[in-house]
Amino acid sequence: MPTTLRSRLAALSVVTLAAVAAWTPARGAEPAPAPAAAPPNIVFVLTDDLAWNLVPYLSQVRQLQAEGVTFTNYTVTDSLCCPSRSSILTGDFPHDTGVFTNGGSDGGFAVFKSRGNENRTFATAVQGRGYTTAFMGKYLNGYQPADTQSGTQPYVPPGWSEWYVAGNGYPEYNYDLNENHVVRHYGDAPADYLTNVLARKGRSFIQRAAAAGTPFLLEVSTFAPHSPFTPADQDLDKFPGLTAPRGPAYDRLPRQAPSWLAGNGPLTATEKDNLDRNFRKRAQAVQAVDRLIANLREQLTVSGVADNTYLVFSSDNGFHMGEYRLTGGKQTAFDTDVRVPLVVVGPGVSRGRTRPEIVQNVDLAPTFQRIAGAEVGADVDGRSLLGLVQGDAAPNWRDGALVEHHGPQQAADDPDAQDQRNGSPTTYNALRTATYTYVEYANGEREYYDRTTDPDQLTNLAGDLPATRLAALHQALAGYTGCHGHSSCWAAGDVPD
Repeated sequence: MPTTLRSRLAALSVVTLAAVAAWTPARGAEPAPAPAAAPPNIVFVLTDDLAWNLVPYLSQVRQLQAEGVTFTNYTVTDSLCCPSRSSILTGDFPHDTGVFTNGGSDGGFAVFKSRGNENRTFATAVQGRGYTTAFMGKYLNGYQPADTQSGTQPYVPPGWSEWYVAGNGYPEYNYDLNENHVVRHYGDAPADYLTNVLARKGRSFIQRAAAAGTPFLLEVSTFAPHSPFTPADQDLDKFPGLTAPRGPAYDRLPRQAPSWLAGNGPLTATEKDNLDRNFRKRAQAVQAVDRLIANLREQLTVSGVADNTYLVFSSDNGFHMGEYRLTGGKQTAFDTDVRVPLVVVGPGVSRGRTRPEIVQNVDLAPTFQRIAGAEVGADVDGRSLLGLVQGDAAPNWRDGALVEHHGPQQAADDPDAQDQRNGSPTTYNALRTATYTYVEYANGEREYYDRTTDPDQLTNLAGDLPATRLAALHQALAGYTGCHGHSSCWAAGDVPD
């Protein structure tokens, strides 16, 4: 057997054995697996506001699904950019990161940093294992490329060997990047289109890191397809006549809708036209994301590291467009917003398989840490998915996901600011299992949807449930929102059927 093949098989067997117990409950920290002979690389592509209904327009993502594992019950801890990204970076729920919104006293980059979260991300963990790390694109709301954070040069958070990050990159043109402490401006030429710039920089990083022979972690975090839904010039004529999906929930209110939603009347003809136009622009905008994925995968192959690299694709939250009489937006507990794609390919990953387990964005950080051979601390709320992607059975996996949201959001400068028509829920906590969604609002209102008989969440049954059932759900949700750390949050995920 050739030496290279023996090394790869040895590395794969060590990683696989280390992951076998990844689904089992633990009392404390997850121990670091034995070091692999050739540590796997990690490439993480995170999109912004990409819902499941855009996957049909992403050929590269469908190819990843054919080659890897798709999680069908993957949800975010809050369908809003900054809290979701904070959970991704740390492996913690919003009640432990302290980030519930995009800014102010309970959210944004300033809160994330002030609470010490930047010192305990997956980047700091894997960098400590000898990985070269790079972050490209969108970081956290409120981060500005030129801000020195009281230092002497534009700020780069700990854990990142290379840093190419924008502030207001939503228009895709005319933005600044902090490029390793140096601010560079990009204009409005076709070559300046941000998603394409990230693709070029991602390829260059992979080429250099692979040539250096060091393991690497690359996160490419696109602004696409977030509003204003700006496609690349080459995609402006794509999908003529495409309209927003008109599923059963389109332009309909659920029965016994909560008060923040109940006042919405039918969508107007103008609103429907805008939704159709914007959905087409979103489908056009993700074509650059598709090319980005293709470019990164091509470079992994050219550099000879494709077989030893995990590639993970996901989104920070979903996006509703006409469902429940809401114009374009997010932040609700409906599946349109909280359930998003998660697809993984890599060494030992099952091909063309779906996994139904309840997994969340808090599970990504411990997964990356386990891949890199780093210890997952007892203070991390999430659980490694490495065993699941490699085909392990998981009979004792968690039963429920937790969603935490503070609202309504009214800050005028928030790129995700929404009104009643977009959907601006009051503060809520929610449980989502494989069969139901249960929501408690701060004003005392509740929702309960049996998704086995009502997959589109159009009949709120909370008022019909027995008092004992409501009490059990309330107790489970209270326990989840009060959990802290690896063992406590794993136990809290054991919720009523």
